[in-house]
Amino acid sequence: MSTLATLRSQCHWKAAGLLVPGLLLCSAASADRIERHFKVEAHPVVTIHNPNGTVTVRAWTKSDVMVIARRATTEVEVDAEQTGNRVDVQTRQVADTASPDDLRTDFEISVPEDAELQIHNDSGGVNVSNVLGDMNVETIAAGVDLEDTAGYLTVKTVGGAFQCLRCAGRLEVTSISGNFKLVDLRSYYVRAQTSEGNILFNGSFLPNATYVLKNYSGAIEVRFSPGDSFDLSATSLKGKVHNEANLTPSSHHHFIPRFGNALFGSYNSGRARVELNSFDGTINILKRN
Repeated sequence: MSTLATLRSQCHWKAAGLLVPGLLLCSAASADRIERHFKVEAHPVVTIHNPNGTVTVRAWTKSDVMVIARRATTEVEVDAEQTGNRVDVQTRQVADTASPDDLRTDFEISVPEDAELQIHNDSGGVNVSNVLGDMNVETIAAGVDLEDTAGYLTVKTVGGAFQCLRCAGRLEVTSISGNFKLVDLRSYYVRAQTSEGNILFNGSFLPNATYVLKNYSGAIEVRFSPGDSFDLSATSLKGKVHNEANLTPSSHHHFIPRFGNALFGSYNSGRARVELNSFDGTINILKRN
């Protein structure tokens, strides 16, 4: 039986409810494109495991999860199954001699905006927009771009860059060599740490919020506006600290290192807490353009 015929046979079998309850449609238009639809309830959980390729997830208004997968070759199979209110998507190698390029699969996935996401993608890229549920993303070399997301966001990369545009909620991101760009954030808690990467923070400082940015080497840049209010602690053991904020003595207790360059103080009434730490990187606190 051909690969396409096998896929169609699997689709009819699953659609009958024997393996995947709630599966509405399973079709294979061609050997390299697979489309699946799943009916879900509020707050579904969607997991994606993909060793190579781009994973794009967007929110829509339907109570469905739609998965579109485009395979580079038939050396990889795409499994998409539903258990209760959980949808699991993964790619699986079926040939022992396949090259990494043969195993590439790109996904376009549409989910309800309150979906919870768990994404594991080794190489390629991860793009998520308008999803408001909690999210966990882990990659090796894949970059991660989040836009208009919220909830509890945790991101871990090895060498992938990370960008968060207009994100809200709680954000925790770590990397070994990835660069971070945090732009127009509305997050009440941010912890970003990379060993050999640059960190840019250009967002709102919410009252009583916490922002902790750390690296070993590279530049940490924080942009502020005249109306912002934060208590600042900035320390670089071997690097420099440049500051454009007119700080007043802080009422908070800060640990003052014996060595290195350190800066402490409050901007306006100091309502948010900002902590910047580097070993030999440069720290810049600059006015927002």
